[in-house]
Amino acid sequence: MENRRPAERRRRGWLTALLALACFLACWSVPAPAQSGKTATVSQLKLEEADDGVYLNAQVQFELPNLVEEVLEKGIAIYFVAEAELYRERWYWTDQKVAQAVRHMRLAYQPLTRRWRLNVSPVPITNSGFGVSLNQNFDTLAEALDGVRRVARLRLGDVSEIGDEGAHPVSFRFRLDTSQLPRPFQIGVVGQADWNISVERSARLPLEKAK
Repeated sequence: MENRRPAERRRRGWLTALLALACFLACWSVPAPAQSGKTATVSQLKLEEADDGVYLNAQVQFELPNLVEEVLEKGIAIYFVAEAELYRERWYWTDQKVAQAVRHMRLAYQPLTRRWRLNVSPVPITNSGFGVSLNQNFDTLAEALDGVRRVARLRLGDVSEIGDEGAHPVSFRFRLDTSQLPRPFQIGVVGQADWNISVERSARLPLEKAK
């Protein structure tokens, strides 16, 4: 029984800290209307054909609001999601979706090493384990954000499945995913424009040979 008490106190301490931070977020500012399309832009978007498949490369431009940066520095990870869909044009019907890919990114500050870690995975990254993910460490937040902004080699499929003739309609979406924040934070960020980092872009892209 005595061995359980320290663990229970630690759990209560974590819950108290999370609730306090949620209240901090809720009281930080008056909730503002969402500003869709103004918080991020896509400066580059292209398709590349390689020997092992077709890849999408994108460059997203956004600035991290001070409030989100402060949450990161308190040790709370934030999550981004990049999604791409590729279609085949059909003159007799609506375009047919032939490929889809998703990339999940988890950005966190490591207080012990004072470094930033970015986990990249094709599936959602949970607190219970990072699963199959690529881990990168950075000395500064600016370097880590550059890694988030650059969506490189997002594999959509084989050339045989997609086709290499003409241009392909492509839909690309990028967002800060607040649904993966701890539950108290999800309540605190509702309606706050600082957490509305998202952008969507559609284009008809030709396949370029990978260098």
